[in-house]
Amino acid sequence: MRVLDKFDLKGRVAIVTGASSGLGWRFAQVLAGQGARVVVAARRTDRLKTLKGEIEAAGGEALALELDVSSTRSILAALDQAKKHFGALDILVNNAGRALEKWALDVSPDDWRAIMSTNLDGVWFAAQSAARQMIEAGKGGTIINTASVLGLGVSKITTPYAISKAAVVQLTRALALEFARHDIRVNAIAPGYIRTEINQHFLDTEAGRNMLRRVPQRRFGEPEDLDGVLLLLASDASSFMTGSIITVDGGQLLDIS
Repeated sequence: MRVLDKFDLKGRVAIVTGASSGLGWRFAQVLAGQGARVVVAARRTDRLKTLKGEIEAAGGEALALELDVSSTRSILAALDQAKKHFGALDILVNNAGRALEKWALDVSPDDWRAIMSTNLDGVWFAAQSAARQMIEAGKGGTIINTASVLGLGVSKITTPYAISKAAVVQLTRALALEFARHDIRVNAIAPGYIRTEINQHFLDTEAGRNMLRRVPQRRFGEPEDLDGVLLLLASDASSFMTGSIITVDGGQLLDIS
């Protein structure tokens, strides 16, 4: 087999949570471009229809499903619909997440629960549910969690977010250990500052430029900077990798206190 053939995803079924914008949008396009049949899932279904159209216009296959990862019922319903449409799942990209910038003393109970229900609970229940489907199908699979460099280092006014992403790092390792016997690999991508439609205005402000000085490569990332690691973890190219946390951050973690 040629090395590049290991990255081929033809015949695989993938689901990407949080696919209505940002990294999830790009992840879905990249997986479909490599031949996967992709389920794009999020709360904003109007945007998912646009993404589905773009994937199909490029020759890919996609299914758009409403999904709120803070609801276990919603997770189970989406996975069931995906299986009925495309067959059993091979790839789960746990990408849905939310951020919060507040000093720790200003974080309310509702703020805390909103972050944890999406960034941690959603990742846990989606991974657990997907793994059950993969095990029932008997063909293994791969789970890719979106963590963050703030799950490995700390920064001011991001405490709940950083804690949730640190939990995702440990969740990734723990599930990798338990799921390995079922031929299910669990890994995580830990991005640094990646420019998306959600944050690009802030990154262009003076505060954003100050943040840029902490990135050794002196640039913010673009969504396509994650293409390579996504395809590595989604494909057979990483068949002997599980429990890995891969940073893609321009060296930012090297300068996080």
